Amino acid sequence: MANTLLMPKATAVWLVDNTALSFDQIAQFCSLHPLEVKAIADGESAQGIKGMDPVITGQLTRAEIAKGEADINHRLKLSEPKVRVPETKRKGPRYTPLSKRQDRPNAIYWLVKNHPELKDAQISRLVGTTKATIEQIRERKHWNIAQLTPMDPVALGLCSQIDLDIEVQRASRGREAPAPVGDTLLPAALTERLTPQEAAPKDEEKELDANAVFAKLSALKSKKTDDEEDEDKF
Repeated sequence: MANTLLMPKATAVWLVDNTALSFDQIAQFCSLHPLEVKAIADGESAQGIKGMDPVITGQLTRAEIAKGEADINHRLKLSEPKVRVPETKRKGPRYTPLSKRQDRPNAIYWLVKNHPELKDAQISRLVGTTKATIEQIRERKHWNIAQLTPMDPVALGLCSQIDLDIEVQRASRGREAPAPVGDTLLPAALTERLTPQEAAPKDEEKELDANAVFAKLSALKSKKTDDEEDEDKF
């Protein structure tokens, strides 16, 4: 693991304020540019940053600072850390315990069947398998395909529900939304194109029909009255 300085700018602030080291020495130790160290000394940079003592953090000794102050050409060296933190491993396929590896084909079968939108790389991240195995199960060419049973990888403990949901959401981005089922409201773009007669509510049409019926009945009644008057004359 590479030994690196913690909080370089805060360390530079402390060295500028508390030592007689040159700008070049501080810049080399803190991985900064000498002009940036000069700006810190002039108060033009790192304003509001509290200086951090590298001696307290165990990254520099008093003796090393004294050597640098006595010799302008001396390059400060970081102290060896007392505790070494292991380097972060490169991301790769999810590790699957030996006791659960036999369940991976069933989990892959379940994912391929229930979430066909998932890519091979996503399935590989979820259950820690290879693309070749996924392709064989997709195409039903796996040597044990007849014995496979779709099983939820979350229930098998091969991945978490959160991880599965995240991968499904990623795979669903950009896909067309499913067509609505049942009666739905018409879009505004369509309703604006309707004529006043088409846009009129059905109840109003019924009311208009009822008025027409009553008008017709009134006409018939008036005609009948006229006929009765004519009969009385005779």
